[in-house]
Amino acid sequence: MEENNEKQLNFLEEIIERGLKEGTYKSILTRFPPEPNGYLHIGHAKSICLNFGLAKKYGGKTNLRFDDTNPVKEDTEYVESIQNDIRWLGFEWAGIHYASDYFEQLYEWAEVLIKKGKAYVDDQSLEEIRQNRGTVTSPGVNSPYRDRTVEENLDLFRRMRAGEFADGSRVLRAKIDMSHPNMMFRDPIMYRILKADHHRTGSKWCIYPMYDYAHGQSDSIENITHSICTLEFDIHRPLYDWFIEQLGIFPSHQYEFARLNIDYTVMSKRKLLQLVKEGYVSGWDDPRMPTICGFRRRGYTPESIRAFCERIGVAKRDNIISYSLLEFSLREHLNKVAQRRMAVLDPVKLVIDNYPEGKEELLRAVNNPENEADGTREVPFGRELWIEREDFMENPPKKYFRLSPGTEVRLRYAYFVTAQSVEKDADGNITCIHCTYDPATRGGDAPDGRKVKGTIHWVSARNAVDAEVRLFDRLFAVEDPNEAAEGKTFLDNLNPDSLRVLKNCKIEPCIVEDVKEGVVENGVAAPHRFQFERMGYFCTDPDSSAEHLVFNRSCTLKEVKWN
Repeated sequence: MEENNEKQLNFLEEIIERGLKEGTYKSILTRFPPEPNGYLHIGHAKSICLNFGLAKKYGGKTNLRFDDTNPVKEDTEYVESIQNDIRWLGFEWAGIHYASDYFEQLYEWAEVLIKKGKAYVDDQSLEEIRQNRGTVTSPGVNSPYRDRTVEENLDLFRRMRAGEFADGSRVLRAKIDMSHPNMMFRDPIMYRILKADHHRTGSKWCIYPMYDYAHGQSDSIENITHSICTLEFDIHRPLYDWFIEQLGIFPSHQYEFARLNIDYTVMSKRKLLQLVKEGYVSGWDDPRMPTICGFRRRGYTPESIRAFCERIGVAKRDNIISYSLLEFSLREHLNKVAQRRMAVLDPVKLVIDNYPEGKEELLRAVNNPENEADGTREVPFGRELWIEREDFMENPPKKYFRLSPGTEVRLRYAYFVTAQSVEKDADGNITCIHCTYDPATRGGDAPDGRKVKGTIHWVSARNAVDAEVRLFDRLFAVEDPNEAAEGKTFLDNLNPDSLRVLKNCKIEPCIVEDVKEGVVENGVAAPHRFQFERMGYFCTDPDSSAEHLVFNRSCTLKEVKWN
């Protein structure tokens, strides 16, 4: 039986292909509609890849639209960061739009609904409106202002726009059914009074449309064929359709997919903002944050994030994805593209007693064994080296194949060495390891055929470059940080060891030239990325300078089991 390697379509692809085949539409137009009230996170990356990816696959286009209907929380800073993140991920929009572009049209349509008897001005407070909505099992109570005349509603709504009334004193509500089983249909609010300057329209407006009113109409104005949202909006879809039907405008349609949830992570904008404002992280781009700019600063690549989104697929039910799958996607890509360098993070001196004093030689090292085109580099070698402190033990356990008294190991790209003695300080800490080397083993092989089980990396003490290295771990110590014991909050689940800073690291000298020029990916500044041999994948941090190099650990070489 032949194996079927054809990839199965997800449910959205099936819907699109069926619509194209039946002629429901000639081409597709999707949109990515973030509210500019924060930085994008990895959940948004999934939505970006899905919306732009589907349009690209089926020869369509994608709009970027900012749903900027709440001036109190929105800012141009977020608009710019969102554009950078989308570009960096490798996508370009067909057009850039704002819900605020449509404020006049949305207002006119609101008057249409008033004239049709489908909307009214309500003088109740928000608290009264909430109380009168009823519950899932009990119907709501009609507002005492529900039966105002069309003329009175038009007059009040126009005066709301003119700024005659105080914030919160009146709202415009759709007139549907206060006993409807779908709570969204119980006379939802369409407009509220909010006397705040907007990041684009300034003080022109003092009434702003609610998301549920503005979103579907904005899609319709743009002729969006597939309005793809996360699953929590499925209950909003009937209302989305209701507004479009009442207005008789282009029938955009909403489809829902499962949102991305990752273990050991929170993706609530409110909680992420709290982490930033209260100083638990250094900012939105802190490498421990699940924001796209945070992942970029940590050394993630656009390719790795797109591959991750492709791997998790598109589902109709919410589930939790393992963070390790995200790290796997990064390792897989960096293994192919990252230049190899040697770095010692916890250095201890190694002196080769029988190596000629003052002598220095250049050894040949491979830049990337996965790509011959990356070639080789020269690495300086001398009598005094730095090695990792954990690569030497005076009293090693069984199956310890690194350096110990009387044992022989291979120095990467160099020689076989045998440890002979150690020097210690007054507290008993090892400060120097003395060894001897076999000159016949240059390049890492013995002419007599003898083998060694251990290979360790090193950096020439004379030529080493000093650097700071930041070891990042998961920001939260529990699988579901949103769950907290009574009297506790998600902040009590923070991992106290999520960042460790190493100040005295030693790196081979070519790193200075490696990082001299800036990196730009898809028009956005990005870090230099490396594999520090045996230590993991690392990248330059924006805090880095020619005088003070700073590197972030992107991920370890292998998956670390998390308890």
